[in-house]
Amino acid sequence: MTSFDPRLTPARPDLAARHLQGKVVADRYVDGVVREVMEAQVPVRRQPMPDAPLETEALCGERVTIYESTDEGWCWGQLDNDGYVGWLPDNALAPPGPPATHKVAALRTLVFPGPSIKLPPVASLPFGARVAIAQMRDGFAVTAMSGFLPAQHVVDIATSESDFVAVAERFVGTPYLWGGKTSLGIDCSGLVQVAMTACGLRCPRDSDMQEQALGTGIDWRDNIAALRRGDLIFWRGHVAIVRDAATIVHANAHHMAVAVEPTQAAIARIGGAGSAVTSVKRLAKSHATDAG
Repeated sequence: MTSFDPRLTPARPDLAARHLQGKVVADRYVDGVVREVMEAQVPVRRQPMPDAPLETEALCGERVTIYESTDEGWCWGQLDNDGYVGWLPDNALAPPGPPATHKVAALRTLVFPGPSIKLPPVASLPFGARVAIAQMRDGFAVTAMSGFLPAQHVVDIATSESDFVAVAERFVGTPYLWGGKTSLGIDCSGLVQVAMTACGLRCPRDSDMQEQALGTGIDWRDNIAALRRGDLIFWRGHVAIVRDAATIVHANAHHMAVAVEPTQAAIARIGGAGSAVTSVKRLAKSHATDAG
């Protein structure tokens, strides 16, 4: 049978999605049930344990197809947006509500129980979270669940940013978090995915997937001057975004944060640790505005 990437394939030896029957071998095949992420961000883990490694995060409003639920409160399923498969806490999911009409455009926004910023917030939502807005009222976007978000922090769901590099730059200073996708913590490929998604560009989750799927390789031959804003530099297990001829922006464990770093210095530093650049990819449509 064909080999499938387990990160993107809802299949295990004991259980698989019914649509994979005949393609993968499993003890049984099941139909999925669609659920919606109700919390700000939800961990997607490798195993159904709270201390299992964080693979990625699902943001509020995302849909997930669930294939198994356990008595211990875990669900195994596949994210609709990027196809990632893993375990999510059951209490963070619910049957789908009204379709999202808007998305959060601020790095993080607060949800108030009424139309006043003096009220204690009841929740906070990250950049890219999807919400169903019932009405605009007194400077607030009122959700279908009667939450009040500052109107200037949301945009229509169809709105796309014009420069994914500028989106990534807004995360500078965000702590590094393996598997993270928000301003509370983000990793290198999460930064690329969040920034590109904001521009309406489809982007896989992990850096090796991104290197394989995104753009066209360019023959830069160690010539830093050949790099352009919006190019992606890949190492094994790492990716950075080119800002201009001299600098990159990336979430990295050296700074333990999203940082702007001189490109040549980063290449030398990472190379000194035993990892050479594996490729530089240029997007056909960069969605990156020239700096200056």
